[in-house]
Amino acid sequence: MTVNKEHKEFHNVDLTSGWETPAGYPSGIQQKILAGALDEKNKRGTRSRLLRFAPGVYTTDPFVHDYWEEVYLVSGDLTVGNDKQGNGGTTFAPNTYACRPPGAYHGPFKSTHGCILFELHYYDPA
Repeated sequence: MTVNKEHKEFHNVDLTSGWETPAGYPSGIQQKILAGALDEKNKRGTRSRLLRFAPGVYTTDPFVHDYWEEVYLVSGDLTVGNDKQGNGGTTFAPNTYACRPPGAYHGPFKSTHGCILFELHYYDPA
């Protein structure tokens, strides 16, 4: 398997800059790419990112994608399975983890107090 990530030794991660809202996400959810790149058009690659929710932000529809996703809740709270108004669902605390295969529907999501997630995204090797 070929991995398209550069060699990076331990270094400080600047949590004050370099954040952007991913396409299709509501304002208040931002990502910071740590390493790699995911080429969704050609279905290859891998990336590591941080994803953060501002307090009170939520999504309204489930997500589904054609790559693997591993998610670790670093800090804050994350609720999974809320309705379109942001109500309901199951709330998770830090040190919880999910691994989703391609095609798995997941979400919607919300965070009452805000959160930071560490995520790995990758395609199966050809």
